[in-house]
Amino acid sequence: MKFTELALKPEVLNALEAMGYEEMTPIQEQAIPHILEGRDVLGMAETGSGKTSACGVPLVHLADPDLNMVQVLVIVPTRELALQYVEEVGKVADQAGVATFAIFGGFDMAIQRTKLRHKVHILVATPGRLIDFLWNTDIIDLRQVRTVVLDEADEMLKMGFIEDVDFIMSCMLQEHQTLLFSATMPAEIERLTKAYLKDPVRIQLNRDQRAPQSIQHHFQHAGSDRFEALLGYLQQETIEQAIIFCNSRDKGGTLYRDLRRKFPSIEFIHGGLEQDRRISIFNRFREKQIRLLVATDVAGRGLDFSHVTHVINYDFPFNLEIYLHRTGRTGRMGRTGIALTLVTDHDLKNFDRLVQGNRIQPVWRGQAPDLGQASTRRARGGRQRDGGRGGKRGSGRKTPAS
Repeated sequence: MKFTELALKPEVLNALEAMGYEEMTPIQEQAIPHILEGRDVLGMAETGSGKTSACGVPLVHLADPDLNMVQVLVIVPTRELALQYVEEVGKVADQAGVATFAIFGGFDMAIQRTKLRHKVHILVATPGRLIDFLWNTDIIDLRQVRTVVLDEADEMLKMGFIEDVDFIMSCMLQEHQTLLFSATMPAEIERLTKAYLKDPVRIQLNRDQRAPQSIQHHFQHAGSDRFEALLGYLQQETIEQAIIFCNSRDKGGTLYRDLRRKFPSIEFIHGGLEQDRRISIFNRFREKQIRLLVATDVAGRGLDFSHVTHVINYDFPFNLEIYLHRTGRTGRMGRTGIALTLVTDHDLKNFDRLVQGNRIQPVWRGQAPDLGQASTRRARGGRQRDGGRGGKRGSGRKTPAS
């Protein structure tokens, strides 16, 4: 379905044309008509599916540029997502006279307060900073908010923001539309849905697939020397841009210093950087001024880097969901991408669970390991822990599941 088939304002259609948007993605095709009708929507779709525009396009169309009040409130878990949301929706709103703005922690409230005194129609906010403004100032007036968007709701749950979300929603006394987007549906998010959404349209595009189909999932058995395996891959593979994920800041810093000697167009981003520094790196990466980005999982969720051709898991992901969101930084909006995961001997015990849990077809680069022997070693190890080498049967000691 094309955007031109919708009865959108000419200014919105012109902006979409300038952005190169013609065909809608599945989530956009299913969500936008319902949002335009004022229905509450619960959306679950794969990462990179176009959820931001699925909200932004109809909400810009519905906003009244002559009403100098916040009419749409978007809650996101991180400052990076807030900035991305404003950038994406701002492009749609550019010709329609609809003003967007983001508030988030780590930035001078006085500067944000100055902007909020001027025209803002669509306000994007992290929960903590929004509550700061609601408690300590009278700048933000939510009485004219017609739509509330809760984006990446499961991530807000993980970051401990659910009580903040409850408080913000308690401030919404008027009738309004609520749109909730989440990659997963844990019990607490289901509670939010029941509490704040009225007869929602449920759009669930990820029920039968976990990993986006536009991504090729490659694996390489690195033995015990991941760095040499990574080095060879970076030197041989044709890479436009790549994000290289590490499980910790210390490992990322070490890898960054080692790679920087051979690849000058490289940066390292993590949660400990100053806000201005993080924004600068993200912007330079988006503008293709940086080819390789070493990152902790601060870059693994929700952020849209349209030119990323490769994602590399230098460290094996801790769980299935982390793998899903890391690899979702490539193959965005239907583009093809490659996700390479380096697998050490230690990681083999978790390989089957990752592949089966995300329903992916693994492609091995080079010699594939003997996964059957790995399973045998796990089974033998389990028997030894339970009753071998002097262990007492019936001792009641439990071993963690592999």
